[in-house]
Amino acid sequence: MRWIILMSMIGLTGCVSTVQTQQPKPAPQQVAKAPKPTKPNRAQQQQFVQIVKSVEPVAERECRARTKGMNCDFKIVVDDRPNQPPNAFQTVDKSGRPILAFNLALIAQVRNKDELAFVMGHEAAHHIRGHLSRQQQNAAAGAIVGAGIAAILGVNTSGIDAATDVGASVGARSYSKNYELEADALGTIITHKAGYNPVRGAQFFSQLPDPGNRFLGTHPPNAQRMQTVRKVASQL
Repeated sequence: MRWIILMSMIGLTGCVSTVQTQQPKPAPQQVAKAPKPTKPNRAQQQQFVQIVKSVEPVAERECRARTKGMNCDFKIVVDDRPNQPPNAFQTVDKSGRPILAFNLALIAQVRNKDELAFVMGHEAAHHIRGHLSRQQQNAAAGAIVGAGIAAILGVNTSGIDAATDVGASVGARSYSKNYELEADALGTIITHKAGYNPVRGAQFFSQLPDPGNRFLGTHPPNAQRMQTVRKVASQL
């Protein structure tokens, strides 16, 4: 089933692909660039509906073909909270149904159908690969390790709580870069099967601040992500 719901999303977790637009200071006698739109126009709204109709069935088929017993009934929603940076993420509701969320600023910022289709395929791939549950398991394991080390060192209760939080954070981040690359690879396949160009769609990365290769960073370098997309696309 395909659903498009305009709603406010509060307290959801999952993969976040946030675009942080940076406004450079204009040089003397230069006119400052107009800020990027934060709300989609009618054409962009219609484009979003079209992409949902094209990508969601493909993502569902890939999910059913690649998993056993997983809920593959994707629910696609729009986060209509104002003044948010462009963002898309995957989560699940209380019943375990996968949710793909896109906010208005992201729908307005994508430059073409391929970019929007790729972002949607990427987020669907996170669910198919089970990244949310795996991340939670990593966080739980990290919390246990952090608490254990703190206990061995003889710190007080507040210190153990702090170590538990740090361990959970480190655990959650441990494999996040690999998860992003896995989602890029499967997202490439979903985008292609839905009838869009994943290499062109992955150019959306050019709008993202490049995280480089920071220790415990949540996303891999943009160049590595593009390399993954091109490699998979060349084999399709």
